[in-house]
Amino acid sequence: QVHLEQYGGGSVNPGASLRLSCTISGHIYETFCLGWFRQTSGRERERVALITSDPSITYADPVKGRFTISRDNARNTLDLQLNNLQPDDSAMYYCAVRSWSGWIPSAPCDRYDDWSQGTQVTVSS
Repeated sequence: QVHLEQYGGGSVNPGASLRLSCTISGHIYETFCLGWFRQTSGRERERVALITSDPSITYADPVKGRFTISRDNARNTLDLQLNNLQPDDSAMYYCAVRSWSGWIPSAPCDRYDDWSQGTQVTVSS
């Protein structure tokens, strides 16, 4: 089991930047999906960024060119840099992990085993 402790978030003006970090405790196997999600009240949870072991990095269309996902193995963190934030980016943000023992190419990243507690990002003027 992996424990994820999330840091960052807050209230900012449109156009500002924030950085979210999840500290990863526990073992992540060689096949993995590391994702960042967000959810607002009344809306479905949305995956905004994903790193896989293939390796690949993908972003949801609304955040492409503005958000950057990264993994720091030395610090055992999963990070999300949020630039040029807009009011529509306001949400609770979560990181999540799923991993498998052994190598699985193009492993499915549709379900996640471990989630962070989440932090709020609010963008308003």
